[in-house]
Amino acid sequence: MKVNVVAIIQGRMSSSRLPGKILLDIGGRPMLTRVLLRARRAQLVDQVVVATTTDPSDDPVAEFCKKRGYPCYRGNLFDVLDRYYQAAKLFKADVIVRLTADCPVIDPGEIDRTIKAFFDSGADFAANRLPPPFTRTTPIGLDTEVCSFNALKRAWNEAEAKFEREHVMPYLYDEPGRFKIVLVDHDPDYGHFRWTVDTPADLALLREIYASFNNSDDFTLEDLLEKSEKHPEWQAINANIRHNTFKDTDARVKDG
Repeated sequence: MKVNVVAIIQGRMSSSRLPGKILLDIGGRPMLTRVLLRARRAQLVDQVVVATTTDPSDDPVAEFCKKRGYPCYRGNLFDVLDRYYQAAKLFKADVIVRLTADCPVIDPGEIDRTIKAFFDSGADFAANRLPPPFTRTTPIGLDTEVCSFNALKRAWNEAEAKFEREHVMPYLYDEPGRFKIVLVDHDPDYGHFRWTVDTPADLALLREIYASFNNSDDFTLEDLLEKSEKHPEWQAINANIRHNTFKDTDARVKDG
């Protein structure tokens, strides 16, 4: 029986640092469209779906998906682990690929590389980056996490800490030996690049990147690395932005 690999893109309008960012324009298309189209090019992914929330602020996201025929699940605003688990059940996923809607240069080849490592290793969880004490070698904005449905279900049943519920996958790797994990590193190290959208400065950079490719979204990681060598000034645009850690949680989440 064929394994059903489902990429689930989480996204909401109520981002604390850049509200509404996932539907903001990048080169003539909403950022969410860029992420969806690029993720769909991954050869090892069977289906790409959006997981947004039931909060009224995300009605535009649900309507956006409905109009364009993108599969969409609406779930818990802050318990993103539950949102993933329910979406995985709905779309009958055997393997889940976690992506985020604020990464408009997510690379199909990088998604496939991480999925292949997951299958080749027989792991419960594979990722192309993990937080400290691990060393990041993948650019911020190309983050890909892959897990089995059984591992996700166990995390959903057992995870209790706020950061484990909000950031979906930490329960799979925050205690050594709990699951079999594989970290898919890059050589050379590209961890210093930042290509995600959390702030207006990030958005300005990604718009500039897309403009350099004539607002086409079919460029690869290799294309982007080559272009970045010609534009060293790009890294200065968002160099001072602090990236959230996996233990940071939304201040709006209440204890208990």
